[in-house]
Amino acid sequence: MEEKKTITLDLTDCKYLGELHERIRTAFDFPEWYGANLDAFWDLLSSECDADEVILTGVNTMPEELRKYMSDIYKILDRKTAERENYSRIYADIKPFSYKIEF
Repeated sequence: MEEKKTITLDLTDCKYLGELHERIRTAFDFPEWYGANLDAFWDLLSSECDADEVILTGVNTMPEELRKYMSDIYKILDRKTAERENYSRIYADIKPFSYKIEF
């Protein structure tokens, strides 16, 4: 059985939107041309990410404005979770996807 692939996105003391997207790019090993916006995050998450789980840490240390922005990131991760769940019902080789927030 294959081992679960986990990505940890450490957002501890992340203060700026550009920094948030740079941390995403680095954690997910997205290419340099990552567009640093929500659409680009979804596009590469759905096409380039083979992780089974994402762990987000340090969200509680971010400024309130960025924590509000994170709700859009969570929606994208929820969409990825639902997409993988649907595909895993059809295709035996597709594993479920999940994410969790650690404080």
